[in-house]
Amino acid sequence: MTHQEVFEFHTKGRGMSEVTGEVTAIVARCPAGAGVAHVFVRHSSCSLLITENAAPDVRRDLETLAGRWAPDGDPAYRHNLEGADDMAAHARSMLSGTFVTVPVSDGRLLLGTWHGIYLWEHRTRGHVREIVVTVLR
Repeated sequence: MTHQEVFEFHTKGRGMSEVTGEVTAIVARCPAGAGVAHVFVRHSSCSLLITENAAPDVRRDLETLAGRWAPDGDPAYRHNLEGADDMAAHARSMLSGTFVTVPVSDGRLLLGTWHGIYLWEHRTRGHVREIVVTVLR
């Protein structure tokens, strides 16, 4: 059996926003059983990831690392149609990924104790992002 829902999330600009609650609610609407939840963001300048949800410093440090991997406004970039953060956002998305897959059992996500699912906005201004959750049982 497959269940799929799409939800929108409004970001405030660069940084991470936890979406575990939204994904958990979708998974809970599915009949009980074992399976997986595949979570995918339909954009090329943001990411989805599972990371530490207890210590905000982890997320801040990841942002620092991403700035080193793909700095804004690098003069070597050719793609800058939407500003200095344009190519950097695409590179950060490619490096960190646009989906996560989480095991499901009895209508709940089997995340680790300190895990959270995060939408990582790589653009400096806010955007409306569509996230697709597909539960496969």
